[in-house]
Amino acid sequence: MTERIVIVGGGTGGSVAANRLAEKLEREIDAGEVEVTLVTDDPDHVYKPVFLYVPFGKKEPEDARRPIRELLDPAVDLRINRVVDIDTDEKRLECQDGHTTLEYDHLIVATGAKLEPDEVPGLAEDGHHFYGPEGAAKLRDALADFEEGHLVLSVVGVPHMCPAAPVEFTMMADEWFRERGIRDQVEITYTYPIQRLHGLEPVHEWMEPRFEERDIDSETFFNAEAVDPENQVLESMEGTELDYDLLVAIPPHTGDELVAEAGLGDDGWMEVDRHTLESERADNVYGLGDAVDIPTSKAGSVAHYAAGTVADRIASEIRGQVPTATYEGKTVCFIEAGMDEATFVEFDYERPPVLRDENKFVHWAKLAYNETYWLTAKGLL
Repeated sequence: MTERIVIVGGGTGGSVAANRLAEKLEREIDAGEVEVTLVTDDPDHVYKPVFLYVPFGKKEPEDARRPIRELLDPAVDLRINRVVDIDTDEKRLECQDGHTTLEYDHLIVATGAKLEPDEVPGLAEDGHHFYGPEGAAKLRDALADFEEGHLVLSVVGVPHMCPAAPVEFTMMADEWFRERGIRDQVEITYTYPIQRLHGLEPVHEWMEPRFEERDIDSETFFNAEAVDPENQVLESMEGTELDYDLLVAIPPHTGDELVAEAGLGDDGWMEVDRHTLESERADNVYGLGDAVDIPTSKAGSVAHYAAGTVADRIASEIRGQVPTATYEGKTVCFIEAGMDEATFVEFDYERPPVLRDENKFVHWAKLAYNETYWLTAKGLL
């Protein structure tokens, strides 16, 4: 009987897992003993870190997209559709077109995270962001016309995708205004919802002197509650108000409603074992990437490394072996410290984060990785 592996979601986690499984199980696939199917509602694969560079004119939104079929091993059966129901008892998926039903023996859920700006009154109306193509392009236009005033970068929702990105944008904006000769006409304020500048204390400690040196103001323990577009005021739950001329906000994030409706987790975040990525609520189901609730960052590197673990475990199960591969929380994030220098942070479940001083080499390494990312999605790196 053919073993059916179905992957829901075509982001980093889903794509890498599909390609790794196609490689590991090549013999079984060729013999008709295994099928690997990936279902996604977008015919393109999107590499979201590219959007950080769009507001500064360094990239175009289309640079973040490639047809997903080009990235997948030919042995992977690609379905462009949206899964609207997961029945973990019957091991069956229903799709949006109303007539496609997929049965599985092993399921990988990699549905990602969604932006929910409407959760904060006024935010969708007057808040910019760079977490998608439209938002990044609109922010580029707003920055092009911004020559003086108060720019506020507010981290509204946590957890969120690319945890370093708000830090990067703030420091890149500072240098970008300096290059244009208008930094003395621009006030920059960064807000964060807890009593420090970042969720990772070493990142906070790295940021603090650099913000002070660059005259970047900050408001910690600032939980944005509402935006008043008419008066251009950002209000916090703590009673603080910030006037702004340009508001850049990291909107609240949620997981896909499919996860909650399937009983795999609350608020769309899938509950999994942090080492095996197996669902805590259903058998033969794994979770990957931004969709899961493991105690590390919602970063692309997490999805990448975890996808290898999941592929190894499923391959072992199919071959009748005891799965031994585990994910130890490995996370690597580049952090731009301006327009031409960067650092990086690396950590796992046991090792605390460590940052080093920024330099030009790491900046160029990050840009090089952005160009070669497509090889990662193919499972080649």
